[in-house]
Amino acid sequence: MAENIDDYLQQGIHGQKQTKPDERRKFLGSLRERVIIALKQPQMREDGIYPQVEEALKANSKAHLYLNGNMSYSYLSKYIKLASANKVEYTIVTNKEHNSEIGLVLAYDYAIDKPEIFVERKAVKADAKKEIKGGLFAKLFKRK
Repeated sequence: MAENIDDYLQQGIHGQKQTKPDERRKFLGSLRERVIIALKQPQMREDGIYPQVEEALKANSKAHLYLNGNMSYSYLSKYIKLASANKVEYTIVTNKEHNSEIGLVLAYDYAIDKPEIFVERKAVKADAKKEIKGGLFAKLFKRK
């Protein structure tokens, strides 16, 4: 009985015990086993939206998007608009004690154990490729 009282007092002083607190700090409040896709902060700062994230948001509308609140809103806004368009709930997570290297996490509230969650590089869409055509001087001075 004394242990229960001590546990109750400790919980009142320090807050409720969490499972895997380091992992929760890294994955913006979620756990690794729940994550569908994740982007690191430098990837979030790049121009444009990662098509892999766009596809994941469309396919997983019941998931939750966590964004790193320690980043500038200008980098987060494009993903917020995308989440709103796909009716995916999102949360901006700001942890003043720990700045995670991860900028975006799309996760469920239950475990899915996806083996590969990090996006390595931006996939280039076939229709987005443009053939470089010569300018005015290239047309005037053709090489033979």
